[in-house]
Amino acid sequence: MSDVTLNTTPTPVLDDRIRGFPPGHRPLPLEAIGVQNWTPYDGHMALPLMSLDETAFAGNVDAMMGFVDDHGVQIAPHAKTPMAPALAEALLSAGAWGTTVADIRQLSVFLNAGQRQLILANEIGGLAAARRLSALLAGFPDAEVHIFVDSREAVESLRQAWSERDDLPLLGLLVEFGVGRGGARTVQAGLDILDLVLTSETQSLRLTGIAAYEGAAATSDARETEERIHGLLQMTSEFLVLVRKRLCDARSLILTAGGSVFFDMVVAELSNAVAADPDCRLVLRSGAIFFHDHGVYERGLAALDAREGYVRQGIVESAAAAFVPALRIWAEVLSCPEPGLAICGMGLRDVANDQGLPRPLKLYRDGQYQADLDGCEVLRLNDQHAFIRVDTQSTVAVGDVIAFGISHPCTCLDRHAVVYGLGPDHRVRHAYLTSFG
Repeated sequence: MSDVTLNTTPTPVLDDRIRGFPPGHRPLPLEAIGVQNWTPYDGHMALPLMSLDETAFAGNVDAMMGFVDDHGVQIAPHAKTPMAPALAEALLSAGAWGTTVADIRQLSVFLNAGQRQLILANEIGGLAAARRLSALLAGFPDAEVHIFVDSREAVESLRQAWSERDDLPLLGLLVEFGVGRGGARTVQAGLDILDLVLTSETQSLRLTGIAAYEGAAATSDARETEERIHGLLQMTSEFLVLVRKRLCDARSLILTAGGSVFFDMVVAELSNAVAADPDCRLVLRSGAIFFHDHGVYERGLAALDAREGYVRQGIVESAAAAFVPALRIWAEVLSCPEPGLAICGMGLRDVANDQGLPRPLKLYRDGQYQADLDGCEVLRLNDQHAFIRVDTQSTVAVGDVIAFGISHPCTCLDRHAVVYGLGPDHRVRHAYLTSFG
């Protein structure tokens, strides 16, 4: 069963074609999953599966929303990480300003889920793409959507598409600056785009702000990374002043940047520019931070702590302590073919590997916790197998269940149509549908 089937049904029903669902169990409606008293380590649920530690997720929400509130900024969490409307809605309930998406299809997912205030944090292509966007938004007259533009071609395409029909909501254009990915590379390039935007404005197409993404500036050298990000944010700040001078009105503007690793630098460097413009708001787009991990974001928060960037109520705190990895992959040991090697039923089809391999965390046997696996290591992955180095004296045995931490939630969650929300006792309390298409 694909997530297409689940997400186009008003009352989704799960069965044993879905990861985690116990084989042979009668089909169940989505809302019934959380009362079955299932656990991922007692042999009942089908493995591998992905789980979300709901206590850790809630703590991460508190930690990030607390930071945002302390600094007087807002956040539209990037939903490309989980692509789960229920989790995005939880962030809105916690105080998020809106939701960020990466493309037109993702925008459709959240519009159809009832959300109306969104940032499409990307360029979308030319005229054909602009017409696809207009066709979608024609069905949502109350939507407030803001989109990145970094070229005259992008602006022209949107202007043409929006001139072809009269049933569209206002589309906000955000002039993007960038380094390492999309975005104008100089203030003058941004001004050229801005001038075209301003001459193309209509009642349904207008400038609503400025955008940047600092994460693409990262290199292997921390000093070089900070210099590149500083340059990008300085250029963005300068452009805000020029935009306000060109405008003939005091319209509200958005200044948006901030992923999950350098959000502290964004706040530190852009807050003054926003404070000098009372009609501008700073909107972060951090998304993966709410899930965290045992890899790329673990390293990212260690670097954030090294620059003393996680400041709460004027006091430097530890981001590495405030945020907790919330995602796990659970898999069974299939074979122990030689001393020092265990093979688990989890592979490239189940877990991310682009920013590091999964990490063995805990061992369970017959439904009982046995040990932490600090000394074990995933050596490599095949399509369906993980090869794990264990101590030659290890008691890891066929049929044991291992809980793994993951690196890079964005490329791990997209392998799973359902993520199982676990309570403090590791029992399933919810099943979250994802919409990766």
